Amino acid sequence: MSRAEKSQAERARPGDPQAERARPGDPQPIRHPLWTLGLLRSEITTLLRRHRTYALLAVLAAVPVLIGIAVRIETGGGGGGGEGGPDGGAGPAFLAQVTNNGFFLVFAALAATLPVFLPMAVGVVAGDAIAGEANSGTLRYLLVAPAGRTRLLLVKYASVLVFCLVAALVVAVSALAVGALLFPVGDVTTISGTRIGFGEGLVRAALTALVVAVSLAGFAAIGLFVSTLTGSGIGAMAATVGLLITVQILDSIPQLSGVHPYLFAHYWMSFADVLREPVYWDDLSKNFQLQGLYVAVFGSAAWARFTAKDITA
Repeated sequence: MSRAEKSQAERARPGDPQAERARPGDPQPIRHPLWTLGLLRSEITTLLRRHRTYALLAVLAAVPVLIGIAVRIETGGGGGGGEGGPDGGAGPAFLAQVTNNGFFLVFAALAATLPVFLPMAVGVVAGDAIAGEANSGTLRYLLVAPAGRTRLLLVKYASVLVFCLVAALVVAVSALAVGALLFPVGDVTTISGTRIGFGEGLVRAALTALVVAVSLAGFAAIGLFVSTLTGSGIGAMAATVGLLITVQILDSIPQLSGVHPYLFAHYWMSFADVLREPVYWDDLSKNFQLQGLYVAVFGSAAWARFTAKDITA
């Protein structure tokens, strides 16, 4: 909650005439769209300035560093990896390329962080979005400010999506920097076996980070929904991360292959298809459609719960 919002909320505490006019359910005045943009900017700024956010991003940035150092020590900086082929795509396959071209550390780091570290960070932020405000006693004042429940929910979700993109970019940029420092860089050999220029490779890396961020959109919607169910930020974060672990376990059991395509994490590794020539869109499209379905279902559930919830804190 920004300083301006707190000031406005303090002027509209329950018992004041302004607060009485701003009760949930009462008619609200029409506000200029720029007011929503200002609220979104304030929310994103507040999120990115929190010490917890710094800590999460620092952990994510450290993963490529550890991977790069481990590969460097293991290989002595030599080019022991193969050039790859059409069967590549997973983390180990990318790791085999790192010693020949440090650029591949970007994809290896994303493959290493996406199953656990990235979604856990998103789960912490999404789970705390509403429940954290309620736990700190600022949610009621945010609504009295007045932000409006639907508007506030949309702003919270948008800020979580921004964090998803920032987190993916932090991993990619850290990996690119470490890869360039520890290994040679140059033209990129795609999974299909063709070669593309380093500049086009950078574009593919940026597109990969964007795909990873979109892949987390469904999980972010789930976390936001969980956050509307409780007034405990820690409880919401724990429940969201617990759900992530459960889904990852279910997705690894072969006997449950029939439900795997419906799990939000099933197509996360499809980002590797961005490094094919041409880009292979089948699994990417399935991933985007599945994430859209989760956003629609759990976003609607979060809206239904939040708009009908009795806000007492």
